[in-house]
Amino acid sequence: MTRAPGLSARLKLTLSYAGFVMLAGGLILATVWVFLLRYVPEVVENPRPPEFAVPLRFVPDRSDLLRAFAPRAAVVLAFLLLFGLAGGWVLAGRMLAPLSRITRATRLAADGSLSHRIRLAGRGDEFRELSDAFDSMLERLEAHVAEQQRFAANASHELRTPLAVSRTLLEVARRDPTLDRDELIERLYAMNTRAIDLTEALLVLSRGDRGDFARERVDLSLLAEEAAETLLPLAEQRRITLDVSGGTAPVSGSAELLLRMVMNLVQNAVVHNLPSGGSVHVHTGAYGDTSVLRVENTGRPLAPAVVPTLTEPFQRGAERVRTDEHAGAGLGLAIVRSIVRAHYGTLDLAPGTPGGLVVTVRLRCAAPEALPCRSSDTHR
Repeated sequence: MTRAPGLSARLKLTLSYAGFVMLAGGLILATVWVFLLRYVPEVVENPRPPEFAVPLRFVPDRSDLLRAFAPRAAVVLAFLLLFGLAGGWVLAGRMLAPLSRITRATRLAADGSLSHRIRLAGRGDEFRELSDAFDSMLERLEAHVAEQQRFAANASHELRTPLAVSRTLLEVARRDPTLDRDELIERLYAMNTRAIDLTEALLVLSRGDRGDFARERVDLSLLAEEAAETLLPLAEQRRITLDVSGGTAPVSGSAELLLRMVMNLVQNAVVHNLPSGGSVHVHTGAYGDTSVLRVENTGRPLAPAVVPTLTEPFQRGAERVRTDEHAGAGLGLAIVRSIVRAHYGTLDLAPGTPGGLVVTVRLRCAAPEALPCRSSDTHR
């Protein structure tokens, strides 16, 4: 935004300092007049009778004092003015030096250099608090930009794969007229479905990151039951026990996004499980002012170093890679993290015992004021 030129902050502070010094000097001179000179008589008279009058030494009256005092007072005020301007300019420069560093850092950030940090030394004050807050903002912004760049590169790679496979299949079919058309259509349909699912997942992830959705009262326990009912055939096909327990867990948010979050967690727990005979346990409840959703599953042991990477986009983890129709794009837990973050909650992942994964989602309870959230441990 273009602005008309004006006085700098340093010059304004300098003028303020000089004006204050001049005001203080004027008050001192006024004090001298009010409490001293006004009591000096205009003409000093000899109180003795004329016959006893003797020569007296010179006694100044008010006019004499004013003639002697006024020029020197003007000189003092002029000195105070120059001293205030010079001293104010130096003091303002020293005071605004941190602000100049913050301004330079802001311009560097505007030009795309997010790695620069101010790091003001010294004890805490308003400028150093501003500097620390600006450094923290730059750090988060740099991490966010790096994450977005990495996400864009990974998304391009993931989308390129099904498109490249489809193109290869079409080229083979064009060169080989005897190729089975039904098999070609089936493989093209699978690749197209994978690309559509990936695109929809990317849209959900982007929507969760933006946080632009209407909020309403949602019960996580009902969403957990809906997800379990929907995924029960998949669990039965894999011979995995799926159960839901706990009590109501009311939260405020998007029902659609929260349902996607629960669906992703339960589906991941079913898919990334033992080949047969595993289990998935979903528990919901409200504890104080927090609603909790916990999804536990059996499975292969996970290395502690692998668990934090599971919420990164396209990071599937060596122990969790699937080769069947539910291989996925590695966005399930990334979408969960994005939705939880958009609802100002926390997401905790921990290795299960002896294997599998324990995922805990904590969101702020959204019970009405007349019925506060309470601990709910009833099993259904």
